[in-house]
Amino acid sequence: MTIDGECAQEADRTCRRAWWRRTKDFDEEIEHLKQPDGASLLPWMLMAVGPATDVAKGQVSHPWLATTGLAVFCVLYVAVCRTAFSERWRATKLPIRLLAALAVTAAALAIGYGRDFLLLFVLVSLGVGSVATSRRHLGLMLMPLSATAGTVSGLRHEGFWSTASLAYGTFLSGLVVSVIITLFHAVDQLKATRQELARSAVAQERLRFSRDLHDLLGHTLSVVVVKSEAARRIASRDLDAALGQVADIEAVGRQALTEIREAVTGYRENSLSTELDRARSALAASDVELTVQESGPPLPPQTEALLGWVVREGVTNVVRHSGATLTRVELRTEAGRVRLTITDNGRGPAPEEAPADASSPAVPPAAPPASSTATAVRRRTGTGLRGLTERLASAGGSLTHGPAPGGGFRVTAVLPVEDDKSL
Repeated sequence: MTIDGECAQEADRTCRRAWWRRTKDFDEEIEHLKQPDGASLLPWMLMAVGPATDVAKGQVSHPWLATTGLAVFCVLYVAVCRTAFSERWRATKLPIRLLAALAVTAAALAIGYGRDFLLLFVLVSLGVGSVATSRRHLGLMLMPLSATAGTVSGLRHEGFWSTASLAYGTFLSGLVVSVIITLFHAVDQLKATRQELARSAVAQERLRFSRDLHDLLGHTLSVVVVKSEAARRIASRDLDAALGQVADIEAVGRQALTEIREAVTGYRENSLSTELDRARSALAASDVELTVQESGPPLPPQTEALLGWVVREGVTNVVRHSGATLTRVELRTEAGRVRLTITDNGRGPAPEEAPADASSPAVPPAAPPASSTATAVRRRTGTGLRGLTERLASAGGSLTHGPAPGGGFRVTAVLPVEDDKSL
């Protein structure tokens, strides 16, 4: 035998072992579970072998009548099983009518012949379990059926224990079938729910990713544009300062690449102090003075991360749209809540902006011409604040924005302060 032949035989033996030894993970077993159908109850017709044996041995009177009755019972049992699980007939009265005919036939045979014909009540109980649509209907059908089985068994003088066993077995059979069918329905609903949760998780992750990219690229591109304009203005009179602005653009670009990689992996967290430093640099390049007032204890990392997003978006809007010369950032922590307010002395929201609109202040008509890309950015100015509103709401906070009392624009974020252990 060649080596290839030996390898082929060994692989064949391995496959045969895997066929009868292989096991599935519990989750995989759940995924492959299928709803029971009428065929799953047909093997129980083997219980009719007992009555058929009594007829074959000549232990019953009128054997042809008994044979006919047993055949009719089997046909009715198959019909009940099929219609009980059929999408076409299950919601109609046909399964109930067939079940009633099945019960009458079983009672007639049991009363007339006794012995193993009493086992037909168990098959009727299985039909009850498959037809019943609620616990109330199940009880209303099983209790009379069990009582009838016990009564007929007593009239046939089968003994106390045989009578009790038949009544109990009749009730338990229908109950077990009903419970199994209910569990299969529950499993189907849970699988559908899990699939829906998986789709929802994917949608939430896409939303998070789009918000992160909007916030990251919007701020970064705004800083790049501002510093590029500054470098262009001062290049003719101060080349060293212009080169400094270009170096800042390079640093901002490198930092943006790092942040985008972190955002893709889902582990990015903004530091509030880092965002304030970046805001100070971006505003200084736009000739906007920044004042920061902080009060209260240190904040948890997750809270700082959320407030960092607010600072990033608020400063981006100031640089893009406000025309302000002064921006004030106030951070106060008291009574288990932190409040971050960003106020500028710029033009404020556009007159046509509704107070309830979740968009950023629009660029006024007097703004200088811009490229098509800049125009597209201005048309989506509301995306950042809407994303921040959703982000803070998911953390139990809120975001409000609108005209400041003394003119300009104000953005206010409120968040609950939790311990690090709870985050």
